[in-house]
Amino acid sequence: MNSQSSRYRGAETTTLVVHVENKAGVLARVAGLFARRGFNIESLTVAPTDDERFSRLTIVVGVSSAPMEQVVKQLDKLVNVVEIQELNPIASIERELMMATVRAEPEIRGQILDLVRIFQATVLNVGHDEIMVSLTGSLSRIDDFEDLLRPYGIVDVQRTGKVALPKLTKNVSEQLA
Repeated sequence: MNSQSSRYRGAETTTLVVHVENKAGVLARVAGLFARRGFNIESLTVAPTDDERFSRLTIVVGVSSAPMEQVVKQLDKLVNVVEIQELNPIASIERELMMATVRAEPEIRGQILDLVRIFQATVLNVGHDEIMVSLTGSLSRIDDFEDLLRPYGIVDVQRTGKVALPKLTKNVSEQLA
């Protein structure tokens, strides 16, 4: 595997896609391997695949915590691991979802709504002195939005972690040519 790193929340990282058997305890074994070896997981998302026998883990690994070859070899030794793929950041699409509750007294609510419009975010809920918003996008876009909300007072924030898929091998425009 050719190690291709990118940055995730300020850290140099590599994104691995690991297909595993959809069985109880598999996620715990994968996370346990990382913990035992001292490999830092920056982000971890799990999703079913179109085949219910398997799940797809997207793991963002801190490059400084472990050589990628070692991580892949250790993962490959786990019985329930079916396939490991290292995503090239240039050849993949990455997204994240953030939900945040922000202080929004009536006199500043318009400023927050301006940010929501600029970023094409969504208002999920409005209270007397708070507003809940969500944004899906690139990691840098999410970071920028969160940074601009911070001065207003973020009460609570939740981020999903990175999800990623390889780009299609041929774009529609290439197929039509």
